[in-house]
Amino acid sequence: MILCAGYGKRLRPYTNIYQKTMLPVHGRPLLEYVVEGLIHAGFRDLIIVVGFRKEQIIHHFQDGKKWGLNIEYVIQKDLNGTGGAILLCENLIQNQHFFLIWGDILVPYQIYRETYELYKKENLDFILVANYTKDAHKGAAVYYDGLYCVNIIEKPKKGKSKSNYNNCGIFVLSIDIFEVLKSLIPSKRGEIELPQAIKIGINERNWKVRVVKMEKKQFRGDFGDKNIYKQLKSDSSWLNKI
Repeated sequence: MILCAGYGKRLRPYTNIYQKTMLPVHGRPLLEYVVEGLIHAGFRDLIIVVGFRKEQIIHHFQDGKKWGLNIEYVIQKDLNGTGGAILLCENLIQNQHFFLIWGDILVPYQIYRETYELYKKENLDFILVANYTKDAHKGAAVYYDGLYCVNIIEKPKKGKSKSNYNNCGIFVLSIDIFEVLKSLIPSKRGEIELPQAIKIGINERNWKVRVVKMEKKQFRGDFGDKNIYKQLKSDSSWLNKI
């Protein structure tokens, strides 16, 4: 499941023309790199949640056959957060677990593969990938004890997080997540927040959420940040890191 419905407000004026996951990066849209990474990991069935400028994504990828994929699209009319997007896909999930990623985040393809292989090897219900950062205030700070997440705090105040690990935007989730998401009250931003559901699962349902920590120097491209996008668009050396 790839979440690609957002407006990309932080990326204006680029998103006055493009859906943010379709921003051009060295000859092709960002989302194509993400899809390529999932193919590398062994996935063939994708659900793409679309919303703002959805026609750009649908026109480019169509049914996925060009890439050897089966792609289904779900339209998120009310952009009420990551949790809201996930809930729209409940009836399409045919297995007990699913792989979830943000559509505007790019990591080395081996991360997708290693996460999927870990799930299969250890039969895990929940996996959360975390990347190293100096300050997690722009994302969600991930706290862990050993191999498992013990807390996740969405957008902590700048300089206040005691963890240097951030929610990267890559998960394996059990279908148990749907029940918790349905019980959530929207946040102050009017969104159903996935990190909040995970936090409740850990604290109230004894979920064991395995943390995959990316190495400090591993590449992570946050294409939701205008300055980072401009940098990655002008420099192609990072392509060797994926």
